[in-house]
Amino acid sequence: MRHLTLAVVGAQFPNAKGPTRRFGISLCRPGTPIELRLEPKNLKDENAVAVYGPSDIQLGYLTAERAPWIGSMIRDRREVRVVFQVDTEFGAYVRAAFDGADPVLPELREAVERRSTANQEQDFWPDPEYPDD
Repeated sequence: MRHLTLAVVGAQFPNAKGPTRRFGISLCRPGTPIELRLEPKNLKDENAVAVYGPSDIQLGYLTAERAPWIGSMIRDRREVRVVFQVDTEFGAYVRAAFDGADPVLPELREAVERRSTANQEQDFWPDPEYPDD
């Protein structure tokens, strides 16, 4: 696997200081370089991987499902290059490439479909209504 799209979550939470995460995301365009930083002293998750964009503004975190794996690559000194892909309601998607490869953004159509699917997953789907007997 040379390329992978990763979700950036937590954009609704404030940064300790400086601009908001949403503001940081608004500065990004597809292909903007992104930095991943390990946070082994994070009180909520020792595997946390923080995501930083332009002007050193934190955008959020990689998901708890992906952070341990990506974090282990960084600790093993494997080269992980990351660029901004697209903003979403929950945060953003970034595109990662491994072992010296440059990230390649998917076609715009694929990114829009992925964004649409993410929005559907967050919608409320009620149980079907049954007629009274």
